[in-house]
Amino acid sequence: MLTQHGVKIAPSTYYDARGRGPSPQAVSDERWKPIILAAWQAHRKVLGARKLWLRLRRDGHDIARCTVERLMRELGIAGVLRGKRKRPVDTDPRETRPADLVDRHFARFRTNQLWVADFTYVWTWSGWVYVAFVFDAHSRRVIGWRAATSMTTPLVLDCLDMALFTRRREGVTGFEGLTHHTDAGSVYTSIAFTDRLVDEGIDPSVGSVGDAYDNSLAESQIGLYKSELIHHEGPWRDVDQVEAATASWVLWFNTERTHGSIDDLTPLEVEQLDYARNEPVERAG
Repeated sequence: MLTQHGVKIAPSTYYDARGRGPSPQAVSDERWKPIILAAWQAHRKVLGARKLWLRLRRDGHDIARCTVERLMRELGIAGVLRGKRKRPVDTDPRETRPADLVDRHFARFRTNQLWVADFTYVWTWSGWVYVAFVFDAHSRRVIGWRAATSMTTPLVLDCLDMALFTRRREGVTGFEGLTHHTDAGSVYTSIAFTDRLVDEGIDPSVGSVGDAYDNSLAESQIGLYKSELIHHEGPWRDVDQVEAATASWVLWFNTERTHGSIDDLTPLEVEQLDYARNEPVERAG
């Protein structure tokens, strides 16, 4: 027996332990693991412990955050990590560039008050693909985006037109009081792009040249796109594949992904709350 091999354990203790079933925690863990794994996979395998815990709570699962953290470690899964975004800086001086109306203050109290726009580079087997975005600063929603194989003014104009179409389809009739902010890239300071904004009654705003923080909100949003989709699911074949994947990510980002900066709501939920709050005022007017 065990005592004959120098193990000082009473036989009754040994047989009691051998006959004992799994602990309540072990049983609970085995029940939670497939739920956690399924939720992580359903949300593109990008959510970390905190956001996955919030998603599970939103879905009606009463689970502690520490349990999610521990079981994610046991399952060997984790959220994506954001890397530094590298892109060339356009330092070409322009005498007629619009003024910076934002001055790094991106917080807004309602939708359609400030839009921020930027673009990024995606390497594919067929060459570079350029993806442009327009975000609403209040809700963080992607309201316009476009992918193309060349970085020209028509790309960002198409992206802007999609944002205008999105809002008009939702009932917006005018854009007075709206500011559209970008960095000092040549496509955004072109005469054609600026004139398009002015024609719509939108105030153009451009950050200073070479300033790492002049358009930080848009860059942060695009950082999520790169981390959660481009770096996470690549390599990419061509512009068509990037475009299809981006469309799927944008839908998920707007309707399913929660953001700590907006009280752990989704962009669409923020806008629905905003419109519901303002609707009685509009009717009273």
